[in-house]
Amino acid sequence: MGVKVEQQDKQQWRRTVTATDYLAKRADDVLDTDMMEALLEGCVKINASDLHLTFGEPPVYRRHGQLIEMSGFKEMTHEDMVNGVLFFLGEDTPDNPYWSRFHERGGADIAYALKDLARFRVSVFQQKEHPVLALRMIPYEMLSFDVLGLREDMIIPLLCRPRGIILVTGPTGSGKSTTLASMINWINENRAVHIVTIEEPIEYYHGNKQSLINQREVGVDVITFAEAVVRNMRSDPDVILLGEMRDLETMRAALQAAETGHLVFSTLHTVSAPKTVDRLVTAFPTGEQEEIRAMLSTSLAACIAQELMPRIDTDGRIAAYEIMLGEAAGSPAIGNLIRERKTSQMRTTMQSSGNIGMKLLEQSLATLVNEGQVDFIEGFNRSNEKTDFMQFVDDEKVPAGFSVELEKEESAGQ
Repeated sequence: MGVKVEQQDKQQWRRTVTATDYLAKRADDVLDTDMMEALLEGCVKINASDLHLTFGEPPVYRRHGQLIEMSGFKEMTHEDMVNGVLFFLGEDTPDNPYWSRFHERGGADIAYALKDLARFRVSVFQQKEHPVLALRMIPYEMLSFDVLGLREDMIIPLLCRPRGIILVTGPTGSGKSTTLASMINWINENRAVHIVTIEEPIEYYHGNKQSLINQREVGVDVITFAEAVVRNMRSDPDVILLGEMRDLETMRAALQAAETGHLVFSTLHTVSAPKTVDRLVTAFPTGEQEEIRAMLSTSLAACIAQELMPRIDTDGRIAAYEIMLGEAAGSPAIGNLIRERKTSQMRTTMQSSGNIGMKLLEQSLATLVNEGQVDFIEGFNRSNEKTDFMQFVDDEKVPAGFSVELEKEESAGQ
């Protein structure tokens, strides 16, 4: 199975991957267990991050952020899609929690292990009366902080703290789960503590090393994220990982756990550290916001916002980070800004506190552009503050005739 580019009937250039001989020979057969496993193995072979199976389309992989269509294989039929869902969820019976969730919510998430090759987070949903499968590959190997692009002298002291909340944020597909898994793995290898993870579904499996780890799946082991946090407060945890803070009660439970002496990790889909603070505070009713602001000001240890982009110097992707350290990590200035509702001033504090590890996303993006690892336009588009990005990037990296004003005009005309 190799990646190549060829012109398709859709009158546009699309990247394609050729089906294996086994799949090509069985292109007219109804999807079964062997064929599904062969499709999953394709993710591993081409180092794809995702596999999409949709009615009326051939299998589509995502590799380094780009969608790649499988050639030499058929378009998925309704029967194929039904068989695919049954492969992951099992039979539709009243005692099957995944099917109960699918019928109640219109979708379900489950984790699946492919032999000793990789795990997959499987999302099942329905569109136009046909089931759909979206699968995210989760490699077994944990990445080091050096590979992730995080400074050990900044990140390790955070992981050694006895309490506080560490938030990893960014858009879908930016590598948040991978970053959190590497953090939990480091604690597992270097600290003798009790770790509880609460996820939907469980993505990375962690074996007990120095630490004792219990992993709970929402919908299987516990009803909700918030309920799991409250119940596990009585199970003597030192470290709590929340897969995602989706609702008000989960946010409240996470902040209370951090305030009462636990090290808490979680994620949000925000694109910057200041926006993360605003998102947390404004999620609560007006009458509770001052209390939440006070809790967050003292319990926030760090907010790490990340973006994952294609490299231009080699194959693969690379992450850019915005890092803000809070009062719980020794930065009282950030705590004061949270209490005083001055999140707009956080960027200035972060920019001037690089000596302790803080930095803006624009600084990180500009560094990657300056070092020739990321394309200028990619870095510009990913930045939150375009003017700041232009100040950090080297003049010789800016295309001739390019300006922020010109880019704004072009965007407005599209």
